Amino acid sequence: MPVNAVRLPVNEATSEASSQSALSECVSRTVRRYLADIGDTECGEGLHALVIREVEGPLLREVLAWHDGNQSRAAAVLGINRATLRKKLAAHGLL
Repeated sequence: MPVNAVRLPVNEATSEASSQSALSECVSRTVRRYLADIGDTECGEGLHALVIREVEGPLLREVLAWHDGNQSRAAAVLGINRATLRKKLAAHGLL
């Protein structure tokens, strides 16, 4: 099993979700709740753009904090170059 993979308790598991990582299951649960909350209301910017916008900022902030502000190490862990990281940090007001 990957490091972040966990088995869900039987009452939460479905045949599909039981093999998902903890992060994947968290996203699935949150998206299901969001869709239930909005019902038939359209998401103006598109659901994909909304999820990326909402997830990217905290992801960048946490990875950068984990690496004590070292942008080169954070960029390497994220799989992006440092210039791209700086651009994304600026876009999220994290510089």
